[in-house]
Amino acid sequence: MTGKGRDNHRQQRLATFFLLYSATFWGLVWYPLRRLDEAGLNGPWQMLVAYGSAFLVLALARWPGLKGMRGQGGRLLLMALAAGWTNVGFILAMLDGSVARALILFYLSPLWTVILGHFLLGEKLHRATLLSLPLGLFGAGLMLWSPDILHTGLSWGDMAALTAGMAFALANVITRALHHLGTRQKTLVSWAGVVAVSLLLLVIQGAGIPQVSLGVWSANLLLGVGGFLLTTLAVVHGVSHMPVQRSSVILLLEILVGGLSAWWLAGESMSLREGLGGLLIVVAGVVAVVQEETG
Repeated sequence: MTGKGRDNHRQQRLATFFLLYSATFWGLVWYPLRRLDEAGLNGPWQMLVAYGSAFLVLALARWPGLKGMRGQGGRLLLMALAAGWTNVGFILAMLDGSVARALILFYLSPLWTVILGHFLLGEKLHRATLLSLPLGLFGAGLMLWSPDILHTGLSWGDMAALTAGMAFALANVITRALHHLGTRQKTLVSWAGVVAVSLLLLVIQGAGIPQVSLGVWSANLLLGVGGFLLTTLAVVHGVSHMPVQRSSVILLLEILVGGLSAWWLAGESMSLREGLGGLLIVVAGVVAVVQEETG
């Protein structure tokens, strides 16, 4: 193996490690989030502190500047709000309902991305993708169906997971449109959106400052800097050094880790119907991602 081949092999192994770490983190993060919630910090407060601290650390460490942002105010605002609800909605879904269910419903996002990419960016829809859309939607129907759904509607957790996945798709499409901006710029804009959405929810709720111990605040800060910040950097590095098809499959570990950890630590389980629906969603999402990359 040549020196260049060894370097490439080393990069691939490092990228794989970072993606495995990221998928494991996102599959387990529900547990500290629920512990913080039980200690008195609700979801919006957790996101405000965690992403606010991550924003400050990254901005102070390597401020990317504002080059290329002029004249992009509308797109940047929309991306910030979409990214904000992506993270806040996803966390609220895991706090409110089943972890595996929230993860799987959120994973409809590749299908939403394909649809939005077609209508907003003029990207081509492939035959396999057109087949994956009804497959994924049928899977979602299986997961969400209940005899009284027409009377009760969807649960708050299900709605949060679904809309967070849609917001994630919208943020991804806008990110493509802003391809001239750097990764750090778009990351900071996204995190600013999380802070803004969290503040908005706290204002709507009329929530005051939680009376919790210094240890709880410190744990929330650590989750932001040692968790969300490092995991974001790990994902960026991983997907930058690996084909999308492979990285997407690796990141599916998040669903497995989340489901198993919720079963082990919280006694959560899924019915056969929910499991089948989830499997269809995952298959449809993988098809959409692979076709998007190879097309």
